[in-house]
Amino acid sequence: MRGLTMPKSMIRVGVNGYGVIGKRVADAVTVQKDMMLIGVSDVVADWRIKMATKRKIPIYCSQPDRLEEMKRGVEVAGSLNDLLSEVDVVVDCAPGKIGAKNKPTYEKAGVKAVFQGGEKHEVTGVSFVAQCNYNESLGKPMTRVVSCNTTALCRVLGGLHKRHGLAKARVVIVRRAVDVWESGHTGIMNTLVPEMGVSHHAPDVKSVLHDLDIVSMAAKGSHNLLHLHFAIVQPRTPLTKEDVVATLKQEPRLVFVKGADGVEGLNSVFELARDLGRPRGDLYEIPVWEDGIMTIGNEIYLLWSTPNESNVVPENIDAIRSITSTETDWRKSVDETDKALGVVKSLY
Repeated sequence: MRGLTMPKSMIRVGVNGYGVIGKRVADAVTVQKDMMLIGVSDVVADWRIKMATKRKIPIYCSQPDRLEEMKRGVEVAGSLNDLLSEVDVVVDCAPGKIGAKNKPTYEKAGVKAVFQGGEKHEVTGVSFVAQCNYNESLGKPMTRVVSCNTTALCRVLGGLHKRHGLAKARVVIVRRAVDVWESGHTGIMNTLVPEMGVSHHAPDVKSVLHDLDIVSMAAKGSHNLLHLHFAIVQPRTPLTKEDVVATLKQEPRLVFVKGADGVEGLNSVFELARDLGRPRGDLYEIPVWEDGIMTIGNEIYLLWSTPNESNVVPENIDAIRSITSTETDWRKSVDETDKALGVVKSLY
């Protein structure tokens, strides 16, 4: 794509890592009016990368020692350094902990970077959820989009905390055991495996919602579709169920579902997502069970589903605008992203 002409306002984006998140971010970039996908980089030429070539996406090689092997499978436009020389921002979607190793390469190239939740907060010093702390990443050289679970926690609890103040939040997460595409390699069958002690999700939430008193526990379930969250929160002043519903309805990227409508479990959510007709059956929204919300005394009980493959995709798009300062108003960025991706306030 050298020599390609484009409006000066277009943000040139590269994606390093074309896996579960990377391919979704790449597709999301292509539908934004203010962005252009320059190419994607990886270390293999398997079916995923070959699908990218069918989409006419230029392919680059992330590691020099893998170049010849990749060339035997697909046409390679160049190295990661070649890609970095053509972009304003790179979205690092490499496997967890690999992003931290890639950071010096991005710094040397003078390219802004967005990392994923598989990296530690310390890699960038700032973590990102658009509706919670967009301004913290404005103009920064790098930011980190938190994990799918942390994103969901911040969206749901952040809205309540921002409008009413939460004295504390206690959360239990039942995680899917493995991503769908890796189910043939590893996973959990006929059991539930708890993480000992508190989970890492609460400290991660505090990297975004700094003053929230939150503790979380987690377990891996024997399924590969979506996560399930249970939360007990205590507002600083008592709220009714109607107050909670009204508050969450104002928050972007949250939708209500009802068990009374037949949305009885994660299987129903997954089928509902497929019926929306989106690519890969992706859900960008967090489905909260409206008839699962209860208030008892001064406590609120909630449960919701977290689409682990896709809910962070819009956050990556907003993070690109934030670090490039091409949009300083988080609401405008979220609106633009959501319009392009077809995000809705009601799934049915």
